[in-house]
Amino acid sequence: MLQLEGVSVFYGGIHALQGIDLVVEDGKIITLIGANGAGKSTMLNSIIGMVKSASGKIRWNGTDITGRDTKDIVTSGLVLIPEGRHVFPNLTVEENLRLGAYTQKHKDLIRKNRDKCFTLFPRLKERMHQHAGTLSGGEQQMLAVARGLMSAPKLLMLDEPSLGLAPLVSKMIFEIIREINAAGTTILLIEQNAHAALDIADYAYVLETGIITMQDTGKTLLNDDRIRKAYLGEG
Repeated sequence: MLQLEGVSVFYGGIHALQGIDLVVEDGKIITLIGANGAGKSTMLNSIIGMVKSASGKIRWNGTDITGRDTKDIVTSGLVLIPEGRHVFPNLTVEENLRLGAYTQKHKDLIRKNRDKCFTLFPRLKERMHQHAGTLSGGEQQMLAVARGLMSAPKLLMLDEPSLGLAPLVSKMIFEIIREINAAGTTILLIEQNAHAALDIADYAYVLETGIITMQDTGKTLLNDDRIRKAYLGEG
């Protein structure tokens, strides 16, 4: 289980996160929605150790990981797939996947994880030897997710996985997120498509200017008039 207790983050004079309390239970899909600039990516970056918190605690399976190096956090089973894909364009699909497995020591396990990725994303298997920079946007997002899975994470954090994708590709990405979760990986999801995110979420939080303002099950928030008006373009 991941738990944030009173986490605050400053960017210069900006109070980007203000005493965030959040829980990600094992085996669940947890979604965080909010407007651009609300602090959603900052929260993920603070969890993974790329942004240092000014106060509060981040606990992972009971261990305080606040301020730890990102490499140590990833090795413990936490993986972030950042917004924007960030694949290595001059490397092949297979080489990108191998880089995702840098925390794994056993070749058999690396091969097993790669085969799982190819089962989830058969298109990547077809393009194993193709440079990542020549893939479509949807294929690059598939590769970014697969690369994250190569380290066999216990908790996978995704930052805007459907951003810039065609509706059909976006729908497929959400279906795959469900599959990843059903196979035993806990998910923490930030997503600009609030309807799709709340639809698959077991529990969800709403972040506004660095403050958690609402939280409930995904289905409850999906049917909340305030959420429908503010984030779903209804009402």
